[in-house]
Amino acid sequence: MTTATASFADRTVFRVGYGALQLERLHDRRGEAVALLRRAVELGVDHVDTAEFYGFGFANDVIREALRPEDDVLVVTKVGADPNPGGRLPLRLAQRPEQLRASVEDNLRSLGVDRLAVVNLRRLDTGPGLRPEGDQIVDLDDQLAVMTALRDEGKIGAIGLSSVTLDGLRRALPAGIVCVQNAYSVVSRDDEDMLQLCAAEGIAWVPFFPLGGAFPGVPKATDEPVVHAVAESLGVTSSQVGLAWLLHHAPNVLLIPGTANAAHLEANIAASEITLDAATLATLDGIESRSNEVPIS
Repeated sequence: MTTATASFADRTVFRVGYGALQLERLHDRRGEAVALLRRAVELGVDHVDTAEFYGFGFANDVIREALRPEDDVLVVTKVGADPNPGGRLPLRLAQRPEQLRASVEDNLRSLGVDRLAVVNLRRLDTGPGLRPEGDQIVDLDDQLAVMTALRDEGKIGAIGLSSVTLDGLRRALPAGIVCVQNAYSVVSRDDEDMLQLCAAEGIAWVPFFPLGGAFPGVPKATDEPVVHAVAESLGVTSSQVGLAWLLHHAPNVLLIPGTANAAHLEANIAASEITLDAATLATLDGIESRSNEVPIS
């Protein structure tokens, strides 16, 4: 059995949080979006992952409306990209220091707070997705300088990293990093060394794509026969097995699965109650790890 809580930014949180990206699917049903987030809190969720570019600010607006001070929910946002309505992609890169500062200000406004508890600097060094070009190629040290300045000013409580390499994390450690968000799942474990470094340093590991990728060609946990077999033997879903494996794999793993559906939300949270015995874990650990490096052209 796994422990239900873990340390995150000097707090103890329930290990299954909520990722707000999927709230955008409820854009025309705002009441449902607010109710879904309230339901997450009722079920014990006390950390939520968001960004200004999720639904062009919609996710942050819903969080501002749904969450109350007495809920004591840790809201984690990210910078490094901004909304791009009408663009080929719904976001544009915003990696330069002045853009990171402006993005922090945007998040402060849309979330209606004076201080952002945790802000992830979304680098684009690794994992599926975009890569920086031109003036968006910015040295990590320059980015960390503005992030630490914002922390010193009291606008940021703590700094995280996303889509970062092992070398990048090592360079950033002196700045005081509280979490890393990289693509990671039972079928794609390229970052095992980084996960272990995070565990040793007391840094939360918060995988995105926890069940594999949404991009074509990126492996998915739910496509694995072994995962299906384990799910059938336990009477749970393949998705729940993929999430449960992550919770069993290392004690510093926190999950932020996203959904726009209340039943799916409950199923994700119930994954924390699944026990995987040593033999089952060994079987799942034996799944071949494949790369998730599929950049968008």
